[in-house]
Amino acid sequence: MLDLLSDILTRLSLRGTFYFRTSFTPPFGIQVPAFENVARFHFVQRGELHVFVSNTAGTLRLKQGDLILIPHGTAHALLCNEVKPLDALPLEQVLEDAGYTGDGVLIYGGEDKGRDTQLICGHFSFTGPPGRQGTGHMLLDRLPPYILIENYGEEAGAWFESTLRMIGSEVSGARIGGDLIALKLSEVLFAQAIRAYLEYQSPSDSALAGFADPRISRALTAFHRAPAEVWSVETLAREAAMSRTAFAQLFAEKMGATPMQYLTDWRMQIACQGLVESRWNVSDAAAEVGYASEAAFSRVFKKQIGLSPAAYRAMH
Repeated sequence: MLDLLSDILTRLSLRGTFYFRTSFTPPFGIQVPAFENVARFHFVQRGELHVFVSNTAGTLRLKQGDLILIPHGTAHALLCNEVKPLDALPLEQVLEDAGYTGDGVLIYGGEDKGRDTQLICGHFSFTGPPGRQGTGHMLLDRLPPYILIENYGEEAGAWFESTLRMIGSEVSGARIGGDLIALKLSEVLFAQAIRAYLEYQSPSDSALAGFADPRISRALTAFHRAPAEVWSVETLAREAAMSRTAFAQLFAEKMGATPMQYLTDWRMQIACQGLVESRWNVSDAAAEVGYASEAAFSRVFKKQIGLSPAAYRAMH
């Protein structure tokens, strides 16, 4: 059975789509543009740099071993000490000036080789339900503009360094399947970063605080393992080892939604994907997400999505 985070990331079709290494020497400043339904990470393998994330206060200083995750594809700048965010050059211009075609290491900057900053960078896309805004799940949609995990290389343990070395080997080599292996390993790093954030940084955002709460997490894990079962606030509260009233109040306070709103939204996401990707008929979709009748399922689906199940499948 998939655990809660694994089920969410798997259902959202998190896909590693691009991976590269960099070697920057001062002076350098690169403005990375915004993208929708995309997450990026930068891991400092060597040296240090500043990162400016748009619409946030000030710049962040990253040193060797630090990891920054930018979950919403927000525009940001990678900078040395001497360059200000407004002076950073667009990424496209940097790639052109460096003659970078996507293979090997992106080498850019000045002549000060003694201050080399080496990064491992990943770029992911999300393919949530067709026609729905956002990734389709509050866990990712409500992540902050960035997540900075200091000394991540040491905190994650030996597997992290081994994984990075393996990624570097697969990307730089010419063995069959290397690109796919590197991308899948990068997905592991992304999931690990979110887990570390939830476990160690005590997020205060309502939705994220709920996922970090062990009682709510137990209830959600039980639901995600069997979404088609007959669930109620009472049965979820039982999984959380709480009274019905106390659980409902805690869930609403920390998740920003009622338990049944969360269940309905996730079930409709499963239905959206099944109708399009697996070509379910309406009867199949209703059964897969726990509705006893097609009529009941269709009413809820149209209310949530704005189209009937049949019309949604035809459109996509």
